[in-house]
This record gives sequence, C-alpha cells and structure tokens, in this order.
Amino acid sequence: MTTTPPDIRTASADEVVASLTLDEKASLTSGASFWYTKPVERAGIPAIMLTDGPHGVRKQREGGDHLGIADSVPATCFPPAVALGSSFDPELLERVGAALGDESLAENVAVLLGPGINIKRSPFCGRNFEYLSEDPLVSGVLGTALVRGLQSRGVGASLKHFAANNQEADRLRVSADVDPRPLREIYLRGFQRVVEDAQPWTVMCSYNRLNGVWTSEDPWLLTSVLRDEWGFEGLVVSDWGAVNDRVTGVVAGLDLEMPSSGGRTDAQLVAAVQAGTIAEASIDTAARRVVDLVQKSVAGARAGHSFDVDTHHALAREAAERSVVLLKNEGPVLPLAPEASVAVIGEFARTPRFQGAGSSLINPTRVDDALAAITELGGDVAFAPGFTIDGSDDTGLATAAAEVAAQHDVAVVFLGLPAELESEGFDRDDIELPANQIAALEAVAAANPNTVVVLSNGGVVRLGDVDRLAPAIVEGWLLGQAGGSAIANVLFGVVNPAGRLAETIPVRIEDTPAFLDFPGENSHVRYGEGLFVGYRWYDARSMAVHFPFGHGLSYTEFAYSDLSVAATDAGLTARLTVTNTGERAGREVVQAYVGLPGSSIVRAQRELTGFQTVDLDAGESRVVEIAIRRADLAYWDVRVDDWTVEGGEYRVEIGASSRDIRATETVAVAGDDVKLTFGRNSSIGEILADPTAGAALKAAFSGADGPAKALTESPEMIRMMASFPIGRLATFPGMGIDDDSLDALLAAANAR
Repeated sequence: MTTTPPDIRTASADEVVASLTLDEKASLTSGASFWYTKPVERAGIPAIMLTDGPHGVRKQREGGDHLGIADSVPATCFPPAVALGSSFDPELLERVGAALGDESLAENVAVLLGPGINIKRSPFCGRNFEYLSEDPLVSGVLGTALVRGLQSRGVGASLKHFAANNQEADRLRVSADVDPRPLREIYLRGFQRVVEDAQPWTVMCSYNRLNGVWTSEDPWLLTSVLRDEWGFEGLVVSDWGAVNDRVTGVVAGLDLEMPSSGGRTDAQLVAAVQAGTIAEASIDTAARRVVDLVQKSVAGARAGHSFDVDTHHALAREAAERSVVLLKNEGPVLPLAPEASVAVIGEFARTPRFQGAGSSLINPTRVDDALAAITELGGDVAFAPGFTIDGSDDTGLATAAAEVAAQHDVAVVFLGLPAELESEGFDRDDIELPANQIAALEAVAAANPNTVVVLSNGGVVRLGDVDRLAPAIVEGWLLGQAGGSAIANVLFGVVNPAGRLAETIPVRIEDTPAFLDFPGENSHVRYGEGLFVGYRWYDARSMAVHFPFGHGLSYTEFAYSDLSVAATDAGLTARLTVTNTGERAGREVVQAYVGLPGSSIVRAQRELTGFQTVDLDAGESRVVEIAIRRADLAYWDVRVDDWTVEGGEYRVEIGASSRDIRATETVAVAGDDVKLTFGRNSSIGEILADPTAGAALKAAFSGADGPAKALTESPEMIRMMASFPIGRLATFPGMGIDDDSLDALLAAANAR
C-alpha cells in the first residue's frame, strides 16, 4: 500500500484500488445516500451522482422528499419510451439521448438511470410506458441509440431492468420462471444488442428473481452471460433496494448497492473477507469497477455546462411528432383544413397527461396543451370538457359537449387514462377507457359524425367502442411536455404522421399471450406463452387484432416494388424501391420480417429482423436497403446452449406492418455446423439428422437385412423409430448390433 494515493485522473483503476484499505474498498461498493456514491477523500475519490431518467433528468432538489418525486429540478420532459418506440427512428433517439446528456451535465449528474428496455409481455404491466416495445429488435436498436447519444456527452447510461422484469405485481420478490429459448430470444436479446453495440457504463439489475435466483446475486446472469458472453465492461448497479444478500451479490457480479445501507452491508463484506468466506479479490473487482465509473464521470464532467431550454423543447416536440400513430382515418377526416371550425372535447386537451407516474416523473420546463395549440392553428375553435378526469360528478358535461360538437365541422375528442390507473409500483386491472369518457364520445359522435379521437395513454387500451364511434383515431401515447403542440401539428397536417405501433393493440385482454399466466401466484409467474409474445402469438393463431404491430397510417400512400434479397456471411440484405404515390411528402417505416417454413424447431411465423425509415416527397422513389444480421436469424439451441442458424429457404417479407406484407422473397441460408455429442439415449432421428453420424449409422447397417435394413432405408420405419433411443437397439434380436459395436459407432460419430 502506498502512502501517497495515486491521482484518480491519471492512474489506472487497478492502481487506485491497490492503494485502498479493505474498509475503503468495501465502502466504495454501496451508496453514501439516496443518489450519491461514497467518496474516499484520502484517496481523492469523489462521490458521483446517479439519478432517475429515462426521458428526463429527475434530480432531487436539496431538502426535497427522499425520492425527489415531488420536488425535482426543472428539466425537459421528452416523450416516454412508450411513444419513442413508435418512432422507429434510432437517429432521433440518439439526439434525444445527447440532449439528456447535456441536461445531466448541467446538473452534475454522472449517470442517468435508463433506458428501460424490458419487453411488454402483457398490457397489464403498470410500467409499460417506460418500455419501448413488445419486440426485442425494436427495443435493442432504439435502446442502443439512446445509450450512444447519452454517453456521447460524457454521461453514463444505466440499462435496465436486467432481467425479465415484466410486471409490477410482487416485483421485489416474484420469480420470473422462463424457459431457455424465450429467455434468450425474447427477454435477453435486446439487452445483448445494447451491451454489445453501445457498452453502457452501467447495467441495473432488477428486483425480481429469475428462475428462482435473485437477479442481484445470480452469477450466471451477471457474470457468465453479461460479462463472459456479451463482453460487458462496465458496472452492475442494483435497482434501489434490490439487494437480497450483499456478500452473495458481490461474488456473483453485483458491484454497487444503491441506495445507502448506512455502512451495515459494507461491514458484512469486510467480515466475510476476514472470516475467509469470500476472497478479497471479489471486493477488489467491484471496487475497481466503481473507480472506473468515477474516472469516466470525472473525465466527462463540465463545470458550468448549460443547455438551451428552447432548443430542447423543440426537440421534444419533434420527437413527439415522430411518435404519433394515426390508427384510422376514414373519409379521410384528417388532416383538418385551416378554415374548419373545430370543437375540442375532453379535459385532456387543456389538462394534458404527458408522462407516467413514479420514479420517472419529470418536473417539465414548460408544458404545451393541445387546446391552446389547436386554437393557434385553427380558426373557429370551441372547447367543452366532456367529462372529468378524476371520475367526479360530470352530470351534464357530455350533453354540453355534444351541443358544442353539433355546431362545428369537426369534433376532436381527447380521451385517455388518468395517472392513477397506470404507474410504477402496481399493474393495471383492465385495458378499458373510463366509462364516463366512452359516454361522452357516444354523445359527441351522435351529434357530429366527423369525430376524431386523440388518445393519451401509457399502455394499450381496448378500442372497440372508439373504433365503432369515430372515423379517425390518433394514438398519442404519452408525448412529453411538447405533446400538445405536436398533436395539433399532426391534426392540421403541418406534420405528416409517421409513427408505427411498437406493440399490438388486441381486440380484448383475453386474447393476449400472458392472460392466463399474469401476474402469477405465490411469488412465481410462469412465462407459459414461451416464445410467442406480442405479434408472434397472434400470427401463430391467425388471431384477429384491432391494430397490428408495426401499423400506422399517413396522409400519403407508399408503394413497394423490385424486392431482392441476397445472403452474405454477415446475414441478409434486402433491397427494394419505395415510391410515394400520394400528393404530399411523408415518411414510411419499411419493415423486414423473416420466417423459415418447415423449420425443424418451434418458431414464430415471422419475426422482425430489420427496419428502415425513408422520407419521400410526393411522387419520389428511392431504393431502400435493410441489413439483417445473421445473428438475428439464429435461435437458442438448447442442445448446445448456444445460438444456431438453421439452414434452409428463408422467407423474407417486407411490409408496412406485421399484417400488411407488400413483397416477399425466399433466400437460401447456410446453416451452422452444430456438433452434438451422441450417447445411448440419443434418438435414431437425431443421429440420422447429423450428416456424419447418420452416414456412420447407415454404413453400420449397410449389409443388414430385415428390420436393420428398413431402419435406414424405409421412410415409414425411419419415421416410426425416429424417437427411439439408439441404445435400445442392442436389446432387439435381428438388428445385427451389440453393445460394443454400438459404442464404437457412437465414438466414431463423436470424434468427427
């Protein structure tokens, strides 16, 4: 140990840790307070601040409540993930991430806690507004963009919640019981992409257990998968209060416990080392990762940094505009003509709900309301509340709204979910819009057939009644502080809507994949739907949906032509021409889905493997190229516990949604050479399917007669005996094989 500690700005993390005492090293691995890490002043190690995001900087004011929810510094409230996911625009999300980084720097925040990329397994999840999609590719690509943008400014991201945290019910104890293939292919795949492509400074472990093991103390998850397989180089931080056993967690790969335990769990670590229960090297590893994080933060900090509030508000508006999804537009009713008289109905128009509740609640720098924005763009605009958001007595409000609607060309009705119905900490009870809002819509639609519905909701809602009553539906999600002006711009055609659904809107909750297995019981939830999450489930059953994954309309039309698909060592490349056949400029989101008809394994009919946005003027055509990674063709092969690309004729479908396929091509893909180890319990079918082992088996029976010959030559016999363990053959008379020759055959097959 040196007497003069090395300079943290120039020394390596190893050198800094080597200069610390055991007590100092242990102290670094837990928080000093709710938001700060511990300093070691003797060694020149400062405390750094981690604070909530993910769609704004939620920094607690001095003297505020311990969570800071009620009193945080003003910050730009960008659209939450539920909206950003519908943009399908990684370039936009990277710019949002960079803006979040600038605001973090201005507040001396070292790590912003986000993005959240958990899969939307069920519409019931109360925190779905913080997550991007039901699809791992969308979550991974957009999550990567947010991390890159944030960290480009010298501020760390915290990728969360790792892993299988897909509900709020019993979230601090529940075990998510997931089979290997869905775990890898659905719930971990997005995390893998972000880690490998963007290297977030931190990954946040979740509260729950995964297959019975606390994620905060799971060496398979935090070390074998995250670090050894994916190459993660950063720090694992606990979700706030997620640590079950600190000593076990550190050994497993948990580096930083948050918030503070008041030194209690630090002492447990020191005692464990002194008792020989764990090696001091485990503490060294965690402390080194904390020091490395502090060093990155010190290097990225910018004293006196500021940001332009107006510029960030404009970016928030652009992000909101890109995230709006036009679900339906019969007539068409939209866009509104500037001279049209408009009745604006619904309290959400003047009292906007623009973000979710809980730890991501941002204190916005300003808030645009749709009523004011519509009034500014339109001519004759009148307003009626129609209903109360809190469900208090609204007798007569619907009738009054209908009277106002009848006097105008168009009625725009703002409906949505009150904040108390969806939040961190609890799940939703249903996916219904409040009855008083539907009653108001009934009255308005009866008075004015030109009715547009604008939705404000953090999770999908059932739209049967809305669809029946309104010729136009705009899904506004939660759009952040500039959502009101963004909606007005879309309604009047200042902006051509280009958002696409990143989650399926079902006909009813009973149709959803996890309906029978959510939220579980006795602190266990079984992921019984397996691989078939979201659109994969509905497509597998040819089930009707209200609006499919990837759906979104425009004020123009697009045509697809000249699709070609080529296979390379890197994967597939799809090229096609997209033409704007309408009369105004617009943006199309071109989606590539891949399937393998006749696959030897259970798999989805189609899976999103790539997407590309293209901006086109009226009449313009452009060649669009979508690169599909070979890794995104792979499935998790439980036989070898690894990713495998199955060879075959893949079907590549290019569409405007998962149910609107415009062009299809097939392409041959060479499969991976999977080396299986065969034993006596291997089936005859498994051995015959392997080129080398199958040839050896056929050679062994080449001179045989009777059942042995039929076993390798008769399709009927092969099919009947395919699942028969080969070791049992030696017990059957007339097969011409004994134990010794069987062992020799297996040894030859395994030595190939």
